[in-house]
Amino acid sequence: MRSRRFACLLLGMWIAAGILMQWIAGENYAAVDRILDLPNPSASLQFKALGPTASRQLLRYEAAEQNRFYFECWETAQLILGTFFFFFLLFGTRENKFCLLAALLMVVGVGVQRFFLTPEINALGRMLDFVPQDVYIAGRRRLPVAQDAYEALEAAKLVLAAILAVWLLMGRGRARRSRTEVRQELDLINKANYGHVDR
Repeated sequence: MRSRRFACLLLGMWIAAGILMQWIAGENYAAVDRILDLPNPSASLQFKALGPTASRQLLRYEAAEQNRFYFECWETAQLILGTFFFFFLLFGTRENKFCLLAALLMVVGVGVQRFFLTPEINALGRMLDFVPQDVYIAGRRRLPVAQDAYEALEAAKLVLAAILAVWLLMGRGRARRSRTEVRQELDLINKANYGHVDR
């Protein structure tokens, strides 16, 4: 029971940190509008010198770079946490194959994000950071596709985590039996069926 509680704690930390990261990413971009709407007097002089369009581009670039850094760090942390969570379920609990598969799929999803989608999104984003919206370049169509794939994986991870959390909290499913339990059951069968031998 304690191992299941610890598994729920790990999963809860994973879910909460993921939601927090999404909130931070949104707030970084919202901060651009707040700064431009009510700038510091000294900053206001700099913004006037740059012009409103260049000021917004520069601040959004800074917010985008922060988000890129945060998400790369968070994905690396998720790989460590997710791998630990999977092996804890495998060796530290007797949860069934469904729980193990769900945890493994979550780790695989993070791996796809970290090593395939995030590098492409970051490269395309940096290429487009200072290009006006009305100017067409090759990567402009690929970026939304990569971002949509990333968001779909994020949603799938969240759904898997929610299902797994309910499964763990409700104690559903048949737990894997330990070797000792299997051995005891075999001994009972042997004693029941072959107790008459060598009497």
